[in-house]
Amino acid sequence: MRVSELAVRSDVTIASVKYYIRIGLLHPGVAQSATRAEYDDSHLERVRLIRTLVDVGGLSIERISEVVAALDNPPASRHELLGTAHEVLRDRDRPPASASAQRLVDGVVPACLPSAADHGNPGRSPATLTLDQAITVAESSGWPITAETLTCWGEAMRAVAEVDVVADLADASPAQALRYAIIGNVVTDPILLALRRVAQERLSSERLGGVTAPP
Repeated sequence: MRVSELAVRSDVTIASVKYYIRIGLLHPGVAQSATRAEYDDSHLERVRLIRTLVDVGGLSIERISEVVAALDNPPASRHELLGTAHEVLRDRDRPPASASAQRLVDGVVPACLPSAADHGNPGRSPATLTLDQAITVAESSGWPITAETLTCWGEAMRAVAEVDVVADLADASPAQALRYAIIGNVVTDPILLALRRVAQERLSSERLGGVTAPP
């Protein structure tokens, strides 16, 4: 396909496609002449990935560059793939985790999610680091998280993860499996958040009475 068709099918501008190629997020097309190149489905898939990471995930171009680099050079181990996905999506701008948050995570997470605290590495996994930092932010906002609450949430998320980590990934290529892990988290995280609020709304109606007003 020509660059104009690629832009239409991926719902971006031609200038955006050329920009992605210029900064290395998108591989160049096959040159047909000095001014013309042909693109294929791999280009379409990559542009759609970039737009998803920008529009849904809110990732910066710098972070998307990391995602693309990981997709182009994925680790072979499926377990390491998940750690890579979590690392490229991790918010590294958050403040360092507090000692109390780390103690809480160390005391609760191995019990309800046995494999979460050690992602095949001697240190803390990207997912565990994210949890440390999130609890630290909650603490600094005057909203301490108890062990009981974290245990309850952890058990609920274990049930969600049972759906997420599908056996079919073992047969996918490393790049396909990594893409599934990255896009799966980016696209479904807002759904999980929305479901939590729907559940709160229903329980509030049942326990506190009244009908939720329409927006």
